[in-house]
Amino acid sequence: MSQKRPQRPLLTPLPEWFPRGAALLRDPTLNKGTAFSLRERDALGLRGLLPPHVITQEDQVNRVLENFRRLESDLSRYILLEALHDRNEALFFRVITENPDEMMPVIYTPTVGLACQQFGHIYRRPRGMFISAADRGRMVEVMRNWPYRDARMIVVTDGERILGLGDLGANGMGIPIGKLALYTACAGLHPRHCLPVMLDYGTNNEALLEDPLYIGLRQKRLSGSALDELVDEFVEAAQQSFPGIVIQFEDFANHNAFRLLRNYRDKICCFNDDIQGTASVTVAGIFSALRVTGKRMSEQTFLSLGAGEAATGIADLLVAAMMDDGLDEAAARGRCWMVDSKGLVVAGRRDLAEHKRPYAHPHAAVGNFLGAVRALEPTALIGVGATPQAFDQDVIEAMSRLNERPIIFALSNPTSKAECTAEQAYAWSGGRALFASGSPFDPVELAGRRYVPRQGNNSYIFPGVGLGVVTVQSSRVTDAMFMVAARTLADSVSEQDLAQGSLYPALSRVREVSAQIAVAVAEIAFRDDFACIDRPGDLHELMLRQMYDGSYVSFVP
Repeated sequence: MSQKRPQRPLLTPLPEWFPRGAALLRDPTLNKGTAFSLRERDALGLRGLLPPHVITQEDQVNRVLENFRRLESDLSRYILLEALHDRNEALFFRVITENPDEMMPVIYTPTVGLACQQFGHIYRRPRGMFISAADRGRMVEVMRNWPYRDARMIVVTDGERILGLGDLGANGMGIPIGKLALYTACAGLHPRHCLPVMLDYGTNNEALLEDPLYIGLRQKRLSGSALDELVDEFVEAAQQSFPGIVIQFEDFANHNAFRLLRNYRDKICCFNDDIQGTASVTVAGIFSALRVTGKRMSEQTFLSLGAGEAATGIADLLVAAMMDDGLDEAAARGRCWMVDSKGLVVAGRRDLAEHKRPYAHPHAAVGNFLGAVRALEPTALIGVGATPQAFDQDVIEAMSRLNERPIIFALSNPTSKAECTAEQAYAWSGGRALFASGSPFDPVELAGRRYVPRQGNNSYIFPGVGLGVVTVQSSRVTDAMFMVAARTLADSVSEQDLAQGSLYPALSRVREVSAQIAVAVAEIAFRDDFACIDRPGDLHELMLRQMYDGSYVSFVP
């Protein structure tokens, strides 16, 4: 049972605008349900609108958990939690913050993928902002409809590349909602500072266009200059409506993601989590794995299955890490290889997208992944191509012949897209694999030893980065911030973690780690003159003071 926390006064006296009676119970940002005290019920017109017994928040948490655990499917659990979020925001965050191992796989990967696929069919109540191509020319007016003027973090998607599931159109709104819930749960960013945005300019998913319950625009996607003009208007409207707000681009397709990041990263405070956040958490896992192997970063050879946003972002940050370890840029790039749908990415190919060219090295063509493993003899495999079971027994056994401790990162999600399972990686390597995944896997018992794999989940990185950037009002988010976040995360992994096969800390420590990452990010912001506040005496204390924990406040002294 969670420890009881004292209620704190919020506003005394309450302002005239403060809702009373049924209106208060309908406001999820203020509602406490049966936890309203008798004094609050008298003062706020709640007598008779609630059962007479006052329930503590701790007992409310237990009630939610009882109902959550009674349900048989994760989608049903997702719906229960979203209904709670719509009814009582503080209780929602208290539940997920205190039970991260149980709740995070439901509110985010892997369940959020199914929730997005079914979004129009499980839709209950609007959350966030839906900004569409029909709003062209009036986005500032639309964004000013958002009721909370202190928004500081936007997560925006266009729904074209949701996880490994492809184009889900406006159904992709589940991703910004889930990401921002993690900002609060994992780093304590206040819910009122969080704004989910669905940028809807159509979908090319025919099944959605024919679905009578689809919630988005029923048209083919815009592209080219028409798309760029809409995104540009959105970015300008966001900055005008919420000056200095951070924009996180999420689940845009490769052909747009790199261009949009390049267009805006030096103009506004923004980043792309699929490119930069995934890179940071992956490099952190590599740092942890090298503590086990005793090898240097500059000695590694990396082979990625996939050559899109995640693979390129990871490779770029690995290059920076190898340069920190003494290699020049050309030598570092030469140690990063990619395989796409046509085989090994090599210099002789003529069909290469711009983002792949820095990693297209001179080499004979290789048509399949196992062939690439045999030809390049990598020390680490990084799966980010959403190709399920691509790390098959032949691949893992080949890596195990080449390396005493092969590094196997099966990072594609949801679970159905994983390149291999934890059990397969350990079994096929004789227990020698250093494994991380994009979706959660249960501990594995093998030959009398228990392995505890952990997710290389971006939720270890982006919440702490966001907390640091927002708190010091940084005007930019830089690659240096993601590198220091990776190092900070790796430093938080204990020897006990490594001994059981865990390359990341337990999720129960995610708030502690996020505060440390926020401090490290803030240090970079001050060092590089991006911070817009005076430097405080104690950055760690500043971060802790900012962190929302879902405890109720008292409205009546």
